[in-house]
Amino acid sequence: MSIGKNKNITFYIIILIVMFIFIGRISMLQMNKEFKLSAENNALRRVVVYPARGLIFDRNGNLLVSNKLNFELWAEPSKLKEFDTLLLCEILDIQKDLLVKKLEEAKEFSLWRSSKIYGPFDENVFLKLNEKMYKFQGFEIRKRFDRVYIYNSAAHVLGYLREVDKKIVDTSQYYKSGDIIGVRGIEKSYEQFLRGKKGVRYYVVDANNKIVGKYKNGKFDTLALAGLNVISTLDENLQQYGELLMTNKRGSIVALEPKTGEVLAMVSSPGYNPNELNLSNLRKNYGRLILDPERPLFNKALGSATSPPGSTFKVIDAVIGLHEGVITNETAIPCNGGFNIGTHIVRCHHIGNVGFYKSISGSCNTYYCEVFTRLLRNKKYGSFENAYTAWYKMLHKFGVGVKLGIDLPDESAGVLYTANKFNKIYGKNKWGPFRIISLAIGQGQLGLTTLQLANVAAIMANRGYYIIPHVVKNIEGLDSIDYKYRKKNYIGIDTSYFSYVVDAMEQVVLWGTAAGIRMDSITQCGKTGTAQNPHGRNNSVFIEFAPKDNPKIAIAVYVENGGYGSETAAPIASLIAEKYLTDTIRRPYLEKMIINKNLMDRGERSDKPTH
Repeated sequence: MSIGKNKNITFYIIILIVMFIFIGRISMLQMNKEFKLSAENNALRRVVVYPARGLIFDRNGNLLVSNKLNFELWAEPSKLKEFDTLLLCEILDIQKDLLVKKLEEAKEFSLWRSSKIYGPFDENVFLKLNEKMYKFQGFEIRKRFDRVYIYNSAAHVLGYLREVDKKIVDTSQYYKSGDIIGVRGIEKSYEQFLRGKKGVRYYVVDANNKIVGKYKNGKFDTLALAGLNVISTLDENLQQYGELLMTNKRGSIVALEPKTGEVLAMVSSPGYNPNELNLSNLRKNYGRLILDPERPLFNKALGSATSPPGSTFKVIDAVIGLHEGVITNETAIPCNGGFNIGTHIVRCHHIGNVGFYKSISGSCNTYYCEVFTRLLRNKKYGSFENAYTAWYKMLHKFGVGVKLGIDLPDESAGVLYTANKFNKIYGKNKWGPFRIISLAIGQGQLGLTTLQLANVAAIMANRGYYIIPHVVKNIEGLDSIDYKYRKKNYIGIDTSYFSYVVDAMEQVVLWGTAAGIRMDSITQCGKTGTAQNPHGRNNSVFIEFAPKDNPKIAIAVYVENGGYGSETAAPIASLIAEKYLTDTIRRPYLEKMIINKNLMDRGERSDKPTH
């Protein structure tokens, strides 16, 4: 066979292979229903059907978040014809520059895929626009559900929605440009349950861009599935009451159900009306809120990690001291107005011997400086560095210096330095209890969030364990919430030691530093704290649980510039407890005093002893 014939055969074989590939490709495309729909796209309209988002309720069945129907204008650039821009701008009540900008962005994104041009808008605008849609070929109106927040409260817990950004679109198989996603609070944490499932409908349209019927009787349509409803742990009445008490104040409140870890209320003040950030209002209000120097979008209950706990921290060191054997419930320590470290004095207001119970009820700084010193000089650890590390690890068990794992975004771990951190600051073996003595009274290199403080109160209430705080009680159609929100986390310290501290916390309210909030009808156990503040008056701190036996509520209150713990935080916590346990307030004078107290003007710095 000649070389020429071999070349011809090879040529024909290549031609046949190409033909088979081409025929196979055509067959596959013909079998692909998506391609078939795309091929007829000049007469079809593909409409994404967005589902109703799941509703959110409080623990008592009160509706907190619902939906309302709004509309959006979308455009596919490849189908756009010349249109009256001024007429469209007039109907939508927008500036021409904005419309032109959105259309340019849509072209840059894709000529053949729809992009959102404007919205959401209400039914009045929809009716005006729908009547003139034949004049705007390439545009379409889509239905979209917006959020309605029933009460002007709990904004930081509930969160809000916004359109997905390019990063989400590029990394997600579910979200497409123009879709909506939760970005804060429950809306973000439970997005996968609340969002539902999008559907698609195909319509036949005429030359005037008007729908004339379903494509093939809806053969290729898919149903939209509504999101699942969520039952939150919040008590809406208590939430609103907490926000009322924080009027004209900076700070936060967290109230927990100790036995379950359920968040009954979470207040961050100043806050905002959640409806200010629904889809209809987001563009108008977000910029203003994010630039507000009071930072109303910031959840202080979860994020104020640099806030020192003050003397509320003493209840932790009391339990650890008992556990480590450096004190007993009968230990008395002399106090002469302060704890001396060379020329430095940690001041105190006690004179004479102070016993264990009085050290908490009267909040003796000297007592806990001595306890802390004994803990870091505990010989069983071999060195103060090892002893500090043991203390550090014990604090982790109390949820200090770690994220608790609440089902909300943006939780802070707080501030708690390791031994290595102090080595870097002071040098190896060049620091000890005296260098960091402020930690003994909840000052210095220590910061707890209000959530962590409330969790400490819950640990005391439970005499040695906690359940991770959480804001969702149940999700419709699911058997139960995540197991970690039902598991007991034990501290590993004998219950009797907690009982001694609880007895002392009861005395705080009976005749100690918080005697002013005493109620005959409810046995409260608490601890005051006055955290030094370099930017103004001291911060007022208080933790509480009630009643003493079979506790129903654990509370932490942190009020910036509120003065002593007994001045502001303690009355707020006590009123919260009374409201929740009795559904009434029998101390209207105290309530009025707190509501009318305005602390928005920062006061003079106070260097008085903390308690």
